[in-house]
Amino acid sequence: MKNIFKWIFIAGGAFAVLIVAAVLIIPQFVDVKKYKPMIEERVSQATGRSFTIGDEMDISVFPWVGVSLNDIHLGNPAGAAQADMVSVKNFEVRLKVMPLLSRQIEVKTFVLDSPVIYLERQKDGKANWEGIGAQKQARPEQKKDPAPPSGQGLPVASLKVDRFSIANGQLIYNDLAAGMKKQVSDVNLDLSDISLDKPVTISFSANADGQPVSLKGTAGPIGKQPGKGTLSFDLVLNALSDLEARLNGSVVDPAVKPVFDLNIDVASFSPRNLMSSLGQPFPIETSDPKVLDAVAVRARIKGTPENVSVLDGLLTLDDSKLNFSAQAKEFGKPNLAFNLAFDTIDLDRYLPLPAETKDAGAPAAEPAAEKKKTDYGPLRKLVLDGKMTADKVKAKGALVENITVHIKAKDGLISVDPMGMDLYQGNATAVVGLDVRKTEPQTSLSLNAEGIQVGPLLKDALQKELIEGMLRADLNLSMTGESPDRIKQTLNGKGGLVFNDGAIIGIDLAGMVRNVKAKLGAAVPTGEKPRTDFAELNIPFTAVNGLVNTNVTRMQSPLIRLEASGDINLAKDLLDMRVDPKFVATLKGQGDTEDRSGLMVPLLVTGTFASPKIRPDLKGMVGLGENGLDADTLKKQVLGSGSPTDVKKELETKKEEIKDQVKGLIPGLLN
Repeated sequence: MKNIFKWIFIAGGAFAVLIVAAVLIIPQFVDVKKYKPMIEERVSQATGRSFTIGDEMDISVFPWVGVSLNDIHLGNPAGAAQADMVSVKNFEVRLKVMPLLSRQIEVKTFVLDSPVIYLERQKDGKANWEGIGAQKQARPEQKKDPAPPSGQGLPVASLKVDRFSIANGQLIYNDLAAGMKKQVSDVNLDLSDISLDKPVTISFSANADGQPVSLKGTAGPIGKQPGKGTLSFDLVLNALSDLEARLNGSVVDPAVKPVFDLNIDVASFSPRNLMSSLGQPFPIETSDPKVLDAVAVRARIKGTPENVSVLDGLLTLDDSKLNFSAQAKEFGKPNLAFNLAFDTIDLDRYLPLPAETKDAGAPAAEPAAEKKKTDYGPLRKLVLDGKMTADKVKAKGALVENITVHIKAKDGLISVDPMGMDLYQGNATAVVGLDVRKTEPQTSLSLNAEGIQVGPLLKDALQKELIEGMLRADLNLSMTGESPDRIKQTLNGKGGLVFNDGAIIGIDLAGMVRNVKAKLGAAVPTGEKPRTDFAELNIPFTAVNGLVNTNVTRMQSPLIRLEASGDINLAKDLLDMRVDPKFVATLKGQGDTEDRSGLMVPLLVTGTFASPKIRPDLKGMVGLGENGLDADTLKKQVLGSGSPTDVKKELETKKEEIKDQVKGLIPGLLN
């Protein structure tokens, strides 16, 4: 028995010596270069492309199994602009032998030096990466072995790589059909500390079309069962010398049922400089060329592919800040929620400049094609719950403060309730409803406003001076459709506008009496801007299918008591109004609301919005009709002296002035 073990040990030792001798001696005496033609032929057969390698070939066996090659070329198909699809200057890989026996992989070196990958799509759409590989003959279908059970992990016990490097690489994409060529050069990738149970250190840099890009940080560990467990990373991306973004966090079970928790931090950068670096024009035209010069974003994103939440978001936009959070789920609908909080923003700086007014002699634009009906299907499925607040917002010249908006949507019903804001020493609240369950959308609006100084508001928002005073409003309206014409035809509801302690700008009814007196020697004319001051202007109205009616509009003013009634047909852009001003025989201030006798000068307002016709109601004029005033009474009540003939001539002159002034005023008020 002892002799048997003795000979076994002797035989084993001799065998081990032979193996060691083989791995040490054979590479020294065997000419591996003679296998080069065979290697090239086999690779060419496998890929269907030409393949060549250089003469500097080196193979080692022990203690590191290694291969070193140079001048490697994989050819392009016929007709390509370049000869090679892939070329590598030097390639080297070395791994340790003995750990392989226990399923442990230890790689000392994996280096690609100056690899070049050329991708081309020809004018006929054919790409050079298509058709790689020898054409396989059809074989009878064979019964496939059942797939190995999942979750068994890698067939190795451990992995260790000392150096993984790609140096001076290039990637070229040439689309001849589109006339586009892109190039990524100076590609350098270094991975260190590669193992299954430790994070991998990553260092990547390149130039994309001449612009620098880099990525550094750590990712991992991969684990023995890739796709399972927790994958953490902390990466910093730098691009175009102006953009820096950091991403850190973790993903649990990324290949099974991923759950992620990520932090994104994009440092302040200039989008304008970014586009300039790319050689592209800035895609947004803004009235202020200095905006969009400093943008930063920070947020936390967590959840699953079916339910994503954005938390603790902060967007810095030039001088403004927006805190935000959001949630998205049921993406087929989708089901969305958000919360936005602005501090201060001037939207006018971000809007484009107003379009220049076309020349009067320019040819008329061709009639627009029939508008395609809006598909409200996505809105019917949408589920939304969003809130927005803002401290100060400037838009179209108007400054609005303390904005609160809450918008909801479900089953085709969309509501904004409430929508509130402070503006121009007052406040306004509104409730808006939109029903898209039917073919045409139905909209409802309820608005209440209190204490708004309407003069500065119109001056800022419209650059017009039409009316001044403190506004109180109460509106309840409904409409159907989406086009302006359809909305006008279906406008229904009621409401009222009340202006206190203000003035109508552009016409001076009381001044006309003063000027009549002046021309007859009773007063001195003034050079002030035309305006009609009032203590109160009350405009109640009702709307039925686009026909707006007011029958009790009243204005109380020094020297004037005015009443108006009639219809405004929005659908047909027509006016049918009667205005009854009463010139009273006193110049007492705005606080005087007593009904006084005086001179009635009724006006009829007809025609269209753009070209209203203003004319006196002759039956209500002086000396006409059953209740007309005789000249002596007119003289005593208004002028105090003067002949009836002079009075009548003066009134005829003032009639034309009234027509001209009111014609210019009414379109502005209607707008």
